Amino acid sequence: MDKADLLVADLLAFISMDACTDDQFDQLALRLFAHQYESNTPFRSFCQRRGATLRNVKTWSDIPAVPIDAFKAMELRSEPASPAERVFMTSGTTGQAKGLAARGRHFHPKLEVYDLSMTRNFAQRFMRGVERLPMGVLFPDEQAMPNSSLAHYLALAKSEFGTADSRYFLTPEGLDMAGLCAALEEAERTGRPYALLGASFSLVHVMDALRAEGRSFRLPAGSRILDTGGYKGQSRELPLEEFYADLSQLLDVPRTHCINMYGMTELSTQFYDDGNATLPSVKSGPHWIRSRLVEPITGRSVAPGERGILVHCDLANYNAVTTILTEDVGLWADGDFLPPGRPKEKSGPLGGQRLHEVSERGGHFLLLGRAEGAAAKGCSLAVEEFVKAAAA
Repeated sequence: MDKADLLVADLLAFISMDACTDDQFDQLALRLFAHQYESNTPFRSFCQRRGATLRNVKTWSDIPAVPIDAFKAMELRSEPASPAERVFMTSGTTGQAKGLAARGRHFHPKLEVYDLSMTRNFAQRFMRGVERLPMGVLFPDEQAMPNSSLAHYLALAKSEFGTADSRYFLTPEGLDMAGLCAALEEAERTGRPYALLGASFSLVHVMDALRAEGRSFRLPAGSRILDTGGYKGQSRELPLEEFYADLSQLLDVPRTHCINMYGMTELSTQFYDDGNATLPSVKSGPHWIRSRLVEPITGRSVAPGERGILVHCDLANYNAVTTILTEDVGLWADGDFLPPGRPKEKSGPLGGQRLHEVSERGGHFLLLGRAEGAAAKGCSLAVEEFVKAAAA
């Protein structure tokens, strides 16, 4: 077993753990940093420009965050290209900095790390102890979209957690509303809980079609809905309150079971909330990903209670770079800074721990939208800095 294979094996074992200490996270993060520093030339150049070396990076939060648009600027990889690798590509068509390719690319030499990251997290956060559910998927399959990380994510959900009668209802021919309504009617008739998963814009199309037909459903207790990805100009845009209120009303699924997944092509791990009864919902991830809130130009953490740009350190990103500067604005979901009416104690996967105890380690945050104004300019400048460093 070579060095890279050993690292992957240890990473799989780490993801399979139920939890980890701060020291355990740091040890693996620093191993991955050393691997990527040695093998990923553009990343090494960027680190050197930032003054970050194998000697002075002491913890995961010291690892320089690569701006997300760098995935459009060049290939970020630690292992050489191979015919068997899977390439996930972003849906965006423009970049903020000059010279960027139309779409970002994330190279996966082995999908086993991505797959284990997805299934371990999905089982806990969406399935919540249920082994399998009949599922309806409102997104094209992998044959139609082979470079889509979301298509692969949903295919995993269907194959690993769906029953045999689970199926896709969005095909190249369009939305199969008749087939979907038949599946929802069957769930009502049998009393079997049903899961509906897909892009947020697909669910808007479903809701519009149901209203046009004057239809609604009362799905059995235990049914749940997963949405992700926003609208991307593919449907009319709805305020979050209206989106989840309508979804709950038309399908009779409580908002505690309307779950949003926050992910991106450039990561290998997803974040979830525990439903959307209260907005904005609190997002959190598993033990192999941690987050910071930073000022985008300097990379320094923002003061407690202030908004910042989200940085994620995803240990499942073993081939590209672990640490990514997003273009998303966040706020720590500390008890002292929660919106009015939100309880300071949280139930669910964390068993009632105070939110600030976890957010100090990079856990719970409110997702507040895309960077604008000075923050967006800071993200753009970070991309330009990365491109210059990599070319030097």
